[in-house]
Amino acid sequence: MASAALVMLMTPGLAFFYGGMVRAKSVLNMLMMNFIALAVVGVLWALYGFSMSFGDDAFGGFVGNFHFAGLENTFGKLAGFAVAATDTSPAVAWPGSDGLPILAFVMFQLMFAIITPALISGAIADRAKFWGWTLFVVVWVTVVYFPVAHWVFSFNGFVGENAVGGWIANNLKALDFAGGTAVHINAGAAGLALAIVLGKRKGWPKDTGRPHNVPFVLLGASLLWFGWYGFNAGSALAANDLAAVAFTNTTVATAAAVLGWLIVEQLKFGKPTTLGAASGAVAGLVAITPACGFVSPLGAIAIGLIAGLLCALAISLKFKFGFDDSLDVVGVHLVGGIVGTLLIGFFGTTSVNSLGADGLFYGGGFTQLGRQAAAAGAVLAYSFVLSFIIGFVIKKAGGFRVSTEDEVSGIDEAQHAESAYDFTGTGGGLGHPNTIPVKSATAATKLEESKA
Repeated sequence: MASAALVMLMTPGLAFFYGGMVRAKSVLNMLMMNFIALAVVGVLWALYGFSMSFGDDAFGGFVGNFHFAGLENTFGKLAGFAVAATDTSPAVAWPGSDGLPILAFVMFQLMFAIITPALISGAIADRAKFWGWTLFVVVWVTVVYFPVAHWVFSFNGFVGENAVGGWIANNLKALDFAGGTAVHINAGAAGLALAIVLGKRKGWPKDTGRPHNVPFVLLGASLLWFGWYGFNAGSALAANDLAAVAFTNTTVATAAAVLGWLIVEQLKFGKPTTLGAASGAVAGLVAITPACGFVSPLGAIAIGLIAGLLCALAISLKFKFGFDDSLDVVGVHLVGGIVGTLLIGFFGTTSVNSLGADGLFYGGGFTQLGRQAAAAGAVLAYSFVLSFIIGFVIKKAGGFRVSTEDEVSGIDEAQHAESAYDFTGTGGGLGHPNTIPVKSATAATKLEESKA
């Protein structure tokens, strides 16, 4: 439950990380796009999300049944780590774990389900209607995230001795300790799809929009790093040696990624930036997420450094291919998730986790690398296609892209009748003591643009 609380904090942290990178007239919309995920996914998870993700398999490893709908059959129950009487392999997520209340696991995994769609929002910053985005979250978690979580996280025997889980975890046997495929590749592919569907912001790529509050960005990255210990170490599902390994690997990989990103900035632009340091930290956190329970600390440093270097280079791909990924969800989360997932096939070692696998550098050959690539490719393709379809339908219905006028004048006013900052020194408006009246805010926005 402590780890669940840490992971919950990551979503507000992400809101500040993204919010600092957008324009001053878009920051509230960005914060709300993240915050609404807490409300929407929290309800859906209790109604049917947990059951679809971790219920006994209902369709060839694709999705769980509705045994836990409404969180029925969870009270007073323990997650099943016992060895099945007819099975010689342990039905246990990771070694050294004891049974834990199913509801504690329900809440822990809920926080993963919340932050995954929130990650997508950065790809379409400055141009999405709030209720269109909310509808997208409802549909996307239902048809994309819940099934993919079942594929990756649902192990045979976990919720019951004879319970059957998802195909990636149990049949393909690809490794994902805390969400490289289910969270980051999943969200990154969806972000790419939505960036294409919604199209470019007005003036892009000549006007990319400068971050309005870089301290917000570093604050958000720091909160993410803090919460990520619950994300990764908590995925050991016990306070044990494996949790300590995951905690250590999370730290050193993130540190190495910061250095890798700043090296690229220094070589390309001649100066290291605060924004780069924050982005490098997130890239390292993303990459080590799937690998943190399967590699040694030296392997983690290598993964972090590689991720920092490659993600720093990858963020320029949007200019080459012409898709407006506003806050580099593709360059950081999709690329970082792929890097971390694939590098398990090189740096994985059973000396860290007996239920893991030896990678190429530890005498394991290419077998595990092939499994990792298959899992990454399957999740990427599934998420991209379904996200594109969902986004396209909502956009065609007129519910997703704001008008050009609203985008220019300020999406915060247009969608929320609020402004983050009181440029005019006046207050009031719509019953909120700190809200700028719409006319005043519009004038303030024009003044700000004229100064710029």
